[in-house]
Amino acid sequence: MKLLSISVRGLPLFHDELSIVFYAMQRVNENNRDQLYNMRNGSGFYLNNVLSLIGINASGKTSMLKVVLLALNLLNNEPINHMETRDILGQAEKVVMNMYFYSDADEICRLETVISSSTTRNRETRYSIKQETLWTKPAASVITKKQILDFEKIAPVASRSNEEAFLPDDISFIIAYNKQHNKPIEVADLLSMTNINVLPVWDDIPPEIVAFLDPTVEKLAIIHEVKKIQVRLKFKEKQEIILSDPIELNHYLSSGTIKGIVTFILAIRILRSGGYLVIDELENHFNKEIVATLIRFFMDSSMNHNGGTLIFTTHYPELMNEFDRNDCIYIIRNRHGITANNLANILKRNDIKKSDAYQSDVLDGTVPAYEAYISLKNSIRQALRKEEG
Repeated sequence: MKLLSISVRGLPLFHDELSIVFYAMQRVNENNRDQLYNMRNGSGFYLNNVLSLIGINASGKTSMLKVVLLALNLLNNEPINHMETRDILGQAEKVVMNMYFYSDADEICRLETVISSSTTRNRETRYSIKQETLWTKPAASVITKKQILDFEKIAPVASRSNEEAFLPDDISFIIAYNKQHNKPIEVADLLSMTNINVLPVWDDIPPEIVAFLDPTVEKLAIIHEVKKIQVRLKFKEKQEIILSDPIELNHYLSSGTIKGIVTFILAIRILRSGGYLVIDELENHFNKEIVATLIRFFMDSSMNHNGGTLIFTTHYPELMNEFDRNDCIYIIRNRHGITANNLANILKRNDIKKSDAYQSDVLDGTVPAYEAYISLKNSIRQALRKEEG
């Protein structure tokens, strides 16, 4: 199953209807075809293997990731009330989510899910699905890109019934379709590791990953013994260190090394399965070359045979220059509500240096306001004068 698009309306934090497109909207040519995934062999329709969400602080980038994860988890039959990202729904009376996806049955599908919230006796917010409708059409019937999301003349194949007592009210009825047609989507969610880095208990840590991140490390292994775990760490020309808990590695390895090991191991899994790797603030704890390496792996068709997708947020406009295309970049702003604009709709030419356009505020609202800068400067000046006086 591959996500094609998500559109959502009714989210409290967002200005208007949110729309995210995963397929290549711009023209695909010989120069960038190898950076994309052919959704259906011979069809000419491609998916972006990397989706970048860029914006200034407090623009809503993390909220965008939560929406994507909410959609992926819904399609994976997860109960809404068990999802860590359910807080993005707030206390909305009505949220309408439309998820378009390419199914393993060679169909293009549209799932519309209507979610509402209520307050329990314990004053906790609980979510339930009030309405749901599923449309499908043969992928072979789609000739142009405009037809991918067009279901206007297609009759629904299924609707949620209140009589389905066996189905919990916070689980999508897509579960029935998935049982017949789709494998679970593998989702690697690193939202919780933005600022906290702990190495999971993995049996196999490729030495090449460790050497790339920290050349001073000669050996790193986690060994499972009877009722205990042993961590063996050796730096070059140093004695081996033996630890009893992986969390102790934080005293010996940098946060970047630990986050990097986790990120690249999960990247391998996603590249293998064709799933989704979701990372908030990709540049956090990493230098530019590490970030660029990860992005390039996903955009290399010789490594990414199954269409694994990297979705990340960043503050750094320089990362935009890693992309030849504009349609895999979303500019996130927050002006009385979060908005997301595809760069292809703002910057029509691919040959303009994206970071220059971003930092010069040609894209409007992508750098901190000048007035805020002046106010901060004056405030610091006043504080310094008080100390000196």
